[in-house]
Amino acid sequence: MAVRDILKMGNPLLRTAAAEVKNPASSEIAALLQDMRDSMAAAGGVGIAAPQIGISKQVVIFEVPQARVEKEDGDGARGVPSTVLINPKIEPLSDEIALGWEGCLSVPGLRGLVPRYTHIRYRGLDAEGGAIDVEAKGFHARVVQHECDHLLGILYPERMTDMRFLVYESEAKAFMEGLQQGRAE
Repeated sequence: MAVRDILKMGNPLLRTAAAEVKNPASSEIAALLQDMRDSMAAAGGVGIAAPQIGISKQVVIFEVPQARVEKEDGDGARGVPSTVLINPKIEPLSDEIALGWEGCLSVPGLRGLVPRYTHIRYRGLDAEGGAIDVEAKGFHARVVQHECDHLLGILYPERMTDMRFLVYESEAKAFMEGLQQGRAE
């Protein structure tokens, strides 16, 4: 259908809770999903939420290639196929929280160290209105929580506990090397 502009941090729509979808199988939602897929692919993201393209609906799409999951979670971790999640609900399945680096299409050029639950269950609907009920761990869980935050009007910097770990992508490698060597201030 169309590649849409990605809204950037500061746009008021990104600070607004998204509306529930009444009819997931409608032609309106099908067109929205195609625009989201096209926009995510063009931007090179692993996930996108409808508010990021200017539509305040509770819809997210995510897909994490095998190589990316292995990079984040280690060998043996499985990739996440393209998943449509409508009207999602997230339930933590453990109290364990881990810090991980995140970026966002709506916060271009930056990376931040964000705490997230390591093990969750997410429920919602697929593009045909069928029920989804999935347990996720590691990077898969991180991606789902990040995308669903967009539906609550939350961007990842708001989840950060230490803003010293919000860095420009161009500086991230040197910053992380400094952390490993104990030089981060």
